[in-house]
Amino acid sequence: MKLHSLAAILTALVLAASSSIADPSRSSERRDAVRVAASTQLAQLRTGSDEEATDGPGNEEGFNGSWFPTTKPQNEPNDLEENDTVLPTDPSEIPPVPLDAQYRVERGDTFKAVLLRAGVVPEDADRAIQALAKVYDPRRLQPGIEIFLQLQPQRKNRPPSLLSIDFVADTDTDVSVLRESDGTYTAKTYQRTLTPRLAYGRGTIESSLYEAGQDAGVSSAVLSNLVNLYSFDVDFQRDVQPGDSFEILYQRMTDESGAPVMDGNILMASMTLSGVKTTLYRFKTKSGYSDYFDAEGQSVQKSLLRTPTDAVRISSRFGIRKHPILGFTLMHRGIDFAAPAGTPVYAAGDGVIERAGWTGSYGKYIRIRHNNTYKTAYAHLRGLAAGIAVGVHVKQRQVIGYVGATGRATGPHLHYEVIKDGKQINPQSLRLAAGYRLKGEELQDYKERVAKLAAELDAFRKRMAHREN
Repeated sequence: MKLHSLAAILTALVLAASSSIADPSRSSERRDAVRVAASTQLAQLRTGSDEEATDGPGNEEGFNGSWFPTTKPQNEPNDLEENDTVLPTDPSEIPPVPLDAQYRVERGDTFKAVLLRAGVVPEDADRAIQALAKVYDPRRLQPGIEIFLQLQPQRKNRPPSLLSIDFVADTDTDVSVLRESDGTYTAKTYQRTLTPRLAYGRGTIESSLYEAGQDAGVSSAVLSNLVNLYSFDVDFQRDVQPGDSFEILYQRMTDESGAPVMDGNILMASMTLSGVKTTLYRFKTKSGYSDYFDAEGQSVQKSLLRTPTDAVRISSRFGIRKHPILGFTLMHRGIDFAAPAGTPVYAAGDGVIERAGWTGSYGKYIRIRHNNTYKTAYAHLRGLAAGIAVGVHVKQRQVIGYVGATGRATGPHLHYEVIKDGKQINPQSLRLAAGYRLKGEELQDYKERVAKLAAELDAFRKRMAHREN
């Protein structure tokens, strides 16, 4: 009897499964009912009381009761295999699995070069780039961009088909190129929503500002901005000593997931050099111009920059020296800043380009006239920035060229001169006129802004102290 009841249980499960296929909307109810009945029947088998189960699935007559219908459900296929998907049995008929590939754009790369390097046939590459050009200029491709490709391998040693291209065009734009069923391509851009958040960093300088900043988790871009803020008054080669410190509050842009995408403007910066603390705040004036001011509302901007590049190491100072190439002693009428080739060079102040091009031992050279008294010169450049030519007006901190080693030079560096009344002078001894000073209602708005930033700064300090303890 127990074997007979066990067979009945198995039969019930098979019928329930068949009914579920015929009528999916009722499958859940039937599965639950079968589970309950089967559990009851098994319990009865263990106790030897299956004779009492007159209404459950252990009694074959029970199948004609309320448990299961006596007629076949409507729309049930006569042969379930009729609705099954037939898969190919010949392995040669199964298409290969698409492959994902990732390529990093190198200096000098074009979009087509990257695609051809991935094995894409020229015809597919041309069609994809034509579609891409409708939403993104392929000439804007920058070194370092990661390009993600999906390729469909082909049989018989044929080259793969290009299925898709995806890459991040800039901080808030993604680009996608997809292959359609007819072999054509379509391209789309997707805008990411970026949210500005506050970020904080502080550190004590032991060997260099950059090392201290990196240890504090501050990006090199933010540290370069910090150097630019103080470049009017600070000689980062001589004035920064071990034990000096910095503290900054800056913007950090995050995407929808909260992941940091890029760092923005410095909102507050403080540097303590040889015990003297100088704090600067970013503020937008009524004229719409944003600048940095000290606690009294005095703009940090001066008439000329002391350091017109991001380099922080002086390789040769103003004065008498033994020339490294000529071998004899002569006057060095400028300052040399050591920097990697290609480092941007900035205009030291507003002015007009007076000379731009090759100038003897200076190599590629730029001279800017700022007013009737001052001019600045930049030598040994690798090249000039786009649009730089004689007669062009430039603004302070505008990129005018790039560090190089043209002319009479032993290595890449910037030779920088300040010319006063036609005579080169030591840039480090220059006393520069102060910039704009906030007054009246504008000064009051600035002080309110400073108070808000001070409150944010205090909150970050408390969180840092809590973590350190």
